[in-house]
Amino acid sequence: MGDDPKRTYLVVIDDSPEAAVALRFAARRAAKTNGRIEVLGIVEPQDFVQFGGVQAAIEEEQRLRIEGVVSASVGEILDESGVEAKIVVRQGEPVKTVREFIGTREDVHALVLGAAPSGHPGPLVDNFTDGDAGKLPCPVMIIPGSLSDERLEQLS
Repeated sequence: MGDDPKRTYLVVIDDSPEAAVALRFAARRAAKTNGRIEVLGIVEPQDFVQFGGVQAAIEEEQRLRIEGVVSASVGEILDESGVEAKIVVRQGEPVKTVREFIGTREDVHALVLGAAPSGHPGPLVDNFTDGDAGKLPCPVMIIPGSLSDERLEQLS
């Protein structure tokens, strides 16, 4: 590996099926471009004031849950390809958190979001394809949640 930072695909993960589809796309894309994936999980602030220990426990629980999603969704892709996956947990309002996170990162080549197969595409897709899309520091890839595995393989 040279001194060039690896091409990083940032996937924002939640419990939705379309987030898992976006994750599979990003992992395949990373495998084909000698890149890596970074998975961002966002813990929304609770309504009540949290003691530090409780907040840390919530973030740790979120990290373990995301690790479960990553290994269930893309574990075999990571194993086969040797793609590196880093999991980051941040606390905050999702859109603002993603914006701040990618704003500091030169190595993020694309923000990969899953769009719900029907109805509302989701708040992140809404926001990052709206008025501020032109100000982002990297492209946004919107992955339709309805794509089959075969189609994902063709497209990545």
